[in-house]
Amino acid sequence: MNAKQAPPEVAEPTEAKAVLPAQAAVAAPQKAEAAPDKPSAPPQAPPAETAQSAEEVAPPTAAKPEEAAPAEVVKPAEKKEEEGATGRPHKPIEPSEAHVLVVEDNVPNFVLIARMLAYMGVPRCEWKTSGWQVVEYADTLPRIDLILMDIRLPYEDGFQALQKLRAHPRLKDTLVVAVTAEASVEQMKRAKEAGFDGFLGKPLDPDRFPDQIRRLMRGEPVWEIS
Repeated sequence: MNAKQAPPEVAEPTEAKAVLPAQAAVAAPQKAEAAPDKPSAPPQAPPAETAQSAEEVAPPTAAKPEEAAPAEVVKPAEKKEEEGATGRPHKPIEPSEAHVLVVEDNVPNFVLIARMLAYMGVPRCEWKTSGWQVVEYADTLPRIDLILMDIRLPYEDGFQALQKLRAHPRLKDTLVVAVTAEASVEQMKRAKEAGFDGFLGKPLDPDRFPDQIRRLMRGEPVWEIS
């Protein structure tokens, strides 16, 4: 008779339970250590830095040039009316409001000029017989709109007197017209280069003189030998 075999030994479950907590304890740190291996998201750049980098990369946009307004063209005739015959500022004057200084050493010539100016309605006509101290005399007058200057004068001629008038702060823009018996193209050219505002040759024509004076008072150029 066969002897009965002893049943195999079975491990108690308590021992397996004791192992499982140890394995879990070991596995837990592995998970905790594996967490840093996960790549972290890059930090978001500040908006200011992003805008700055965009400006550095992007080329600047060229501004569209503004169209310049066309310059106003002034006709020569209009400019003369505004600034006068020689480019100096001049306001048109009516003969009835004008004050005129006549620099003339010849008495009959002065009387003729004074009568023609009075016929035009000029209220005041002053007289100086030489170019000497003409500036000092003109500066004493309350108002002076036109000076009719003879060229050949004693002590100082018309050119010397004109230079002093142009250097005076108050009288530098006054209309000064050469009136001379030495009427020639050369003399008229010299008068223009010296800075006179007009030229009238003697003898004066009573029929043309009023119109010549009105044109001068409007600022128009009058350069006539006879």
